[in-house]
Amino acid sequence: MADPTTDAPPELVGQAAVDGLVRLLDLERIEQDIFRGVSPKDRWQRVFGGQVAGQALVAAGRTVDPDRHVHSLHGYFIRPGDPRVPIVYEVDRVRDGRSFSTRRVIAVQHGKAIFTLSASFQLVQDGIDHDTERPDAPPPDALPTFADRLRSSEWAGEFYRTRPRPIDVRYVDPPPWERADAGPRDGLFRVWMRADGELPDDPLLHVCVLTFASDMTLLDSVLARQGLANLIDGRISMASLDHAMWFERPFRADDWLLYSMHSPSASGGRGLASGRFYDSSGRQVVSVVQEGMIRVRG
Repeated sequence: MADPTTDAPPELVGQAAVDGLVRLLDLERIEQDIFRGVSPKDRWQRVFGGQVAGQALVAAGRTVDPDRHVHSLHGYFIRPGDPRVPIVYEVDRVRDGRSFSTRRVIAVQHGKAIFTLSASFQLVQDGIDHDTERPDAPPPDALPTFADRLRSSEWAGEFYRTRPRPIDVRYVDPPPWERADAGPRDGLFRVWMRADGELPDDPLLHVCVLTFASDMTLLDSVLARQGLANLIDGRISMASLDHAMWFERPFRADDWLLYSMHSPSASGGRGLASGRFYDSSGRQVVSVVQEGMIRVRG
């Protein structure tokens, strides 16, 4: 008998799911600096934050010379996105300097802004160089797949079986929903992740795919530190508030990247999380900071 928790239709996993993510990030240009994106037909009640951030970055990148690569982004989530209707992305060409270009993007639905993004692009240049040492972690092939973890989870069921899973995630540290009864956990929260298939050789696309993926597990570090389990505890409500990324070195989003996360602080119903991505050689390639609204009722 098929396992309803893990036996996803072929179009929702592997290369087919990655191709679907590429199509999701391939915006329609409806005017010179205006683009339109859609959401996947899944069961989310609001648009996934990584999706709108990734699409906004695509819109910004399509107004910049291709020899200038994304080096940073700063986004604010203003309103929940409606997955039933398209999102319009309006790009403002703030500045094109000799080395840097700056773009501002507003994502609009129902006549109101739901997300804003500022992104900076830079010509490739030589200069000073240092980074941090990658934390120790077992290789991804030695860790359970996401589907393996779902087999022992009562909460997953049909919902996760029917969700596209274009990103292969391997938890080094147990996810909050698996070890909620273990209590608060300090220290690093680590996962390996990569696109679950091959991506085209487009540097902007790889950056946008990782932007999409970076929002998937970052707030889990806040939950782990508090000993909370968002997916099995109906008292918890969560939403991303802002998101910042710095792209420090070239990478491929379809190669394994270690995402090392930590929550240094939480207060006022908000949790702060920071993360670093490392490639298979151990180089730090991306830094991430996010704050999210996390409220516990009762």
